[in-house]
Order: sequence, then C-alpha cells, then structure tokens
Amino acid sequence: MRDLGLQASGALAIFIAVMHGAIAELRIFAKVRIEPRGSSVLLRMVWQASTVSWIAIGVLLIATPSFGSQSARQWIIAIAIFVYGYAALGNAIATRGRHIGWMLMSTVVMLAMAGI
Repeated sequence: MRDLGLQASGALAIFIAVMHGAIAELRIFAKVRIEPRGSSVLLRMVWQASTVSWIAIGVLLIATPSFGSQSARQWIIAIAIFVYGYAALGNAIATRGRHIGWMLMSTVVMLAMAGI
C-alpha cells in the first residue's frame, strides 16, 4: 500500500508539472511582452526549470519502490515533501488560497508521506 501511495504521488506530481508548464506557455507567456528579449527567454527558462524538476521528482517517486533501499526511499520522499510542500505553501500565500495548485501539491505531499 505504501508503494501505491508513492506511485500515485509521482503520477500526480508529473501531471501538476506538465499542467504548470503548459499553462505558462499557453496562457501567461503568450500574452505578456517582456523587454529586453533576453529577459523574456531567461524568465521562461527559469519558469520551466521548476517544471522539469517537478517531473523528475515525480519519476523518482514512481520508481522508488523498485530501488530496494530504505535510505534512498526516505531521502526521495523527504526531498519530494520539501519541494512540493514549499511550492504548495508559496502558491497558497501568493493566490490567497484561490488557486487549485496548492491543493494538488498538498495532495502530492500527503501521498508521499503515506509512502514512508
């Protein structure tokens, strides 16, 4: 059951990351103009760096049960809880709780915690 919680956490983490990246490209960056152009590219890359990182954490959460190492399991879960917990808190504060992102990220944290 612990493994199922981790794998569900990883799948949800990947879904959130993909939506984060897609919404940024389709709804945010498509409408804003940032000058100079180099700053726009930099801002996009920094934004998408979190997308890539969240996908990587999701893949690790899904793969964790197959590692066979309790130490690796605990470290991966701890990092996932920290990263997604921080993102959930930041999202909740920035949007004053009016965005579904913090709830989804909190669910990743809870499912990961179930996998300890």
